[in-house]
Amino acid sequence: MPTRAPARSGAAAFFDLDKTIIAGSSALAFSRPFRRQGLISRRAALRSGYAQLLLVLSGADADTMDLLRRRITALCTGWEVAQIRSIVAETLHDIVEPMVYAEATDLIAEHRANGDEVVVLSASGLEVVEPIAVLVGADRCFATRMGVADGRYTGVIDYYCYGEEKAQAARQVAEEQGYRLEDCRAYSDSITDLPLLEAVGHPTVVNPDRALRREAELRGWPVLTFADPVALRFRPPPLRTTLTAAGIGAAAALAAVGWYAWRRPARYWFRWGS
Repeated sequence: MPTRAPARSGAAAFFDLDKTIIAGSSALAFSRPFRRQGLISRRAALRSGYAQLLLVLSGADADTMDLLRRRITALCTGWEVAQIRSIVAETLHDIVEPMVYAEATDLIAEHRANGDEVVVLSASGLEVVEPIAVLVGADRCFATRMGVADGRYTGVIDYYCYGEEKAQAARQVAEEQGYRLEDCRAYSDSITDLPLLEAVGHPTVVNPDRALRREAELRGWPVLTFADPVALRFRPPPLRTTLTAAGIGAAAALAAVGWYAWRRPARYWFRWGS
């Protein structure tokens, strides 16, 4: 007899992905299999590595994010969406499972047990974000999506799940489900997610960058340190609701960035998305 899912609590828990749920970059994690499939040349990898280096050195400010976004959209134009989905599906467990923070999965499980809706919000592309959200037991996700024509990426970003857009996604979920935002929670590591954290009644910062740590100290927000990325020992149960997303994403493009710098999942690897 199937176990009944707990009733909704009337609130949602919004989670950033990189350095909050996983110990690294979801956008970079699949770069190696993409290169093995011939999608990324050495020259493109070197250029992407340079963009990633700028991000590491300067932080996730708007100018750097815009530079990186332009590089990745140019890189992935013309890639076949079906091929990208196939690569991600075939390598998901080997690549992503060792990056998942045990503390994050415990927290997600706690929210689910309380009946909260768990929503992942990420600037990385949907083809990467959606399967990871399923893997960790989220109910739905919002992610960056890129335009597609004739089964290929056009190089135009239709929706960028970043900054204020994450806060807007949280407001959309609350309105659809009848939640009060003051009852909802949000978790993130990046100052770029300040609009999301300000939108809910219970913000918490996780492995915060310096700017977000200063903000948390000024506002008295809780600070959590997640430091135990381990391979999951279970497969998540079927979702209580159909996992939805902002639309067709461009994980391929986002995953291409920084291959040259990428070697293996690291505990504190900086990321493109947030």
